[in-house]
Amino acid sequence: MSTPERLGDLLRELAPRVLGALLRRHGEFDSCEDAVQEALLAAATQWPEEGVPDNPTAWLVTVASRRLVDHVRSEQARRRREAAVAAREAPDADLAPAPGDGGPGDRDDTLTLLFLCCHPALTPASQVALTLRAVGGLTTAEVARAFLVPEATMAPRISRAKQRIRAAGGSFAPPPAAERAERLGAVLHVLYLIFNEGYTASSGPDLQRHELTEEAIRLTRMVHRSLPGDSEVAGLLALMLLTDARRPSRTGPDGALVPLAEQDRSRWDAAMIEEGTALVAGAMAASPLGPYQLQAAIAALHVQAPRDEDADWEQIRVLYRILGRIAPNPMVTLNHAVAVAKTRGPRAGLEMLETLDGDARMQGHHRLHAVRGYLLELAGEPAAAREGYQAAARLTTSLPEQRYLRDQAARLAPDAGEH
Repeated sequence: MSTPERLGDLLRELAPRVLGALLRRHGEFDSCEDAVQEALLAAATQWPEEGVPDNPTAWLVTVASRRLVDHVRSEQARRRREAAVAAREAPDADLAPAPGDGGPGDRDDTLTLLFLCCHPALTPASQVALTLRAVGGLTTAEVARAFLVPEATMAPRISRAKQRIRAAGGSFAPPPAAERAERLGAVLHVLYLIFNEGYTASSGPDLQRHELTEEAIRLTRMVHRSLPGDSEVAGLLALMLLTDARRPSRTGPDGALVPLAEQDRSRWDAAMIEEGTALVAGAMAASPLGPYQLQAAIAALHVQAPRDEDADWEQIRVLYRILGRIAPNPMVTLNHAVAVAKTRGPRAGLEMLETLDGDARMQGHHRLHAVRGYLLELAGEPAAAREGYQAAARLTTSLPEQRYLRDQAARLAPDAGEH
């Protein structure tokens, strides 16, 4: 292992496997997670000097299990039966099996762990936080930074999430067949939320948070490896790759937002585009269409066009129409309105936006005002467009978006051409 970054990547990848192995054996989320964190710290300290073991997962399981046993012994020393159970758990031969024997050193429980973190008893925000902590391997401080809250606020939130799972009877096992599709849907939604927050941060000084997009892609790859035949999993991974491929050109040298139509497409990641396009093509050919496949197909149409005006906007409009039917959502309507404006004219797009004015989910959302400003500008109404951009700038908490929207409004000021 030549660099600390590569070691960190390896430990993050192995963390959910190790935690899964301990949860299968012991079942106590808090204690198991604490033991895993101690094992990861030991690895980060010892491996740079001693080298990475031949079976790093088994090494971590062994160390974490020993730490867990030590905790059990120290905390429950007076209870002879539990101490005896802990002693039986300790032999190295049991904790560090040979590669390929199906033991805890080789079994990958990432998907089971994701299902547990996305338990229906939790709110989406708690599902995201627990997933980042337990599966993503982020520290509580790093999760707190992802949510832009103090660590002292996030630690109890994660603890309460674990308690709710326990109170709801959650166990470390794949969900029953009847619940599997719904729970997988929750897992994909959580990964989608993590990616979106990283791709366009909801607040703060930076437009993008690379650590979150990269983590979402890494975890989605893990799910795809576990479920290679699931077309929606493939669709979500494709969507992430095709979207993140545009990252290098989304901001200027000063961190300012660069809209899709103005991006330097030569800077897009060709390898990610190729992989994402192949994934979505295979997914759409294999099964009935799902929302992630449709969004990935739309993203593919955007990245395949040499210029924004060359994109197949008619096909994009049709795909958004289908998406709106199978997964209705105000953001889908918002994007659909842009595609309609590109193919049927800005007035048609503005008429579609009117359907969102009474939607409670869009009350006070800056993107509705931003899109309306854009379409009003296309319709030749600069004064009204300026008002839309100004309203959007007041509502967003993302500083790069604020700057961009204010610049758009200033560009349309009556005296802008005089300077």
